[in-house]
Amino acid sequence: MTDTPKRLPFAAWVIAFALAGILIFGASRLFKSSERHDVDAMPPIGEIPSFRFTTQEGKVLTKEDLLGKIWVADFVFTRCSGPCPIMTSRMAELAKGLAKARDVRLVSITVDPEHDTPAVLSEYSGRMLADPSKWIFLTGPKQEIDDFARKGMFQVLAYDKKGIPTHSTRFLVIDREGKIRKTRNLDEPELVQKLFMDIGDLLREPTTGMGSPVPTIKTP
Repeated sequence: MTDTPKRLPFAAWVIAFALAGILIFGASRLFKSSERHDVDAMPPIGEIPSFRFTTQEGKVLTKEDLLGKIWVADFVFTRCSGPCPIMTSRMAELAKGLAKARDVRLVSITVDPEHDTPAVLSEYSGRMLADPSKWIFLTGPKQEIDDFARKGMFQVLAYDKKGIPTHSTRFLVIDREGKIRKTRNLDEPELVQKLFMDIGDLLREPTTGMGSPVPTIKTP
């Protein structure tokens, strides 16, 4: 004759349910504490000054043209043998993931405008398979570019004796109102993924009538 399994006393069941409840409550609190607080995480750190530059298509682009859009900006030049090719490749990764994002733009500004004419930028952007409606390359008068980069975008910019630029390798994340909300350095680990997250944070902010709904970002 086999022994009948003993049933747990009622008090043991009460204790077991209480422990389970505590574990569930603790897990819930841990999950909530790990949620991202988008509004507080990216306070404005500056505002884009007015500008009037020329795109790779020979069109004029101003600050007002980008209001209502979220954009990522960087500074490069086409004959750069330093970090620019890597920066441009990172922008290309962003462009791939943002192909269907109607309210997001990528903006690359040359710091070598005397060489980087609209025609040169058009050829350069073509090699990147850049959609000019989504990824814009800008050039303009040298002094205006210098002032915009240094004073407006917090970029380090200098020139050697041959006039070759040395510049910052920052990416700037700008909101719908033209305010700089984040800067990222080229050497940051998982840079592209962080930029996607920054863009996503801004897409989730109230639009106050500007912009339109944007599809989910597809990361590579």
